[in-house]
Amino acid sequence: MKSNSKFAAIGGYQQVLFCAGMYLLSLFFSIFICSAIFYAVNPKKNFTAKKETKVNPVESAKAGSAGSSTVMLSINH
Repeated sequence: MKSNSKFAAIGGYQQVLFCAGMYLLSLFFSIFICSAIFYAVNPKKNFTAKKETKVNPVESAKAGSAGSSTVMLSINH
């Protein structure tokens, strides 16, 4: 007797479908891994420019408090 089931026909391609699915999945994840490594080695230009022009908070606090006086509070019980 010959089986006319479509399930049996698909079952013959199980190994091919599995390999194709795993290939596509690994290709999808490799894009993210390779781009993460690339941007770790070669950062974006505008990010480094912002980092270099960042103002030191200690220097800006000193410049802002040039005309003000320091107030010290003490609380006695």
